Amino acid sequence: MATGSSVEHILEVGNQLGEGPLWDARISVLLWVDIEGYCFHRFSPAITKLETIDTGISICALGLVEDSAKLLMATAHGIAIWNWPSRSITQVASDPEPERHEARLNDGAVDRQGNFWVGSLGPDSQSALYRLGPGLSLRRMDFGFGVSNGIAWSPDNRTMYFTDSRRGVIFAYDFDATSSSIENRRILIEVPGMNGVPDGLTVDSEGFLWSAIWGGAKIARYDPYGQPVRVFMLPVTYPTSCTFGGRNFDELYITSARSPLTPSERAHEPLAGDLFRIDAHVRGLEEPRFRE
Repeated sequence: MATGSSVEHILEVGNQLGEGPLWDARISVLLWVDIEGYCFHRFSPAITKLETIDTGISICALGLVEDSAKLLMATAHGIAIWNWPSRSITQVASDPEPERHEARLNDGAVDRQGNFWVGSLGPDSQSALYRLGPGLSLRRMDFGFGVSNGIAWSPDNRTMYFTDSRRGVIFAYDFDATSSSIENRRILIEVPGMNGVPDGLTVDSEGFLWSAIWGGAKIARYDPYGQPVRVFMLPVTYPTSCTFGGRNFDELYITSARSPLTPSERAHEPLAGDLFRIDAHVRGLEEPRFRE
């Protein structure tokens, strides 16, 4: 397995829990959230401009919307729409697990049919995976998880990948693009606990998976059969997620967290919570958009 070394420190942001990066190709900006900072970010690499939008609530994941004046958000209270002109949030789906007081929604992604998939996390193994479809109807698609995380689809749209960080695994499902349904869940990748746990992920145009290894200070690239083929070591212990961006979709942007570190650990890891980039030498896939 090859080891990469071309990791670039892009931006000093010091996120408590940076997560969910998305590249908006229409305007060439990177979006991501700071779950514990109650905000999200919009960054233009071309002019090195960063805008931080305080929301007052915990934003856990983002999704691009066909209407470019909007942004989909998984929040601590359910799913909402952000309106750019008014800078306001409108809730469109309530918390699907109100009885689980210590649970919340976590990572999410939009499929090529325009549905938003989002999973939950909690103190037990009763978390679930949901799909928000046209008409803003929310449906539970699978359950029995600990910490729901990275979601992505293969280039041929026949396989969906989904991470359960508590179990340290990435699942593969058979994906039916006609009905946007899943079946035949199986473990594709299992990360040994001493090496960290898989967090957010993305898929490149060759069908390989790129997973941020939380607690492992690295990004790992796996082939479609789940075999590791390359690893990029990072100067931070807690990378959280990654996405492809740039003019040619060949730049991998990586978010990270600082909240798990003790004060003494933070002193020795000054870049924790910052934004990084890798010259991936392979193209990613453009992010789909949610259809209301």
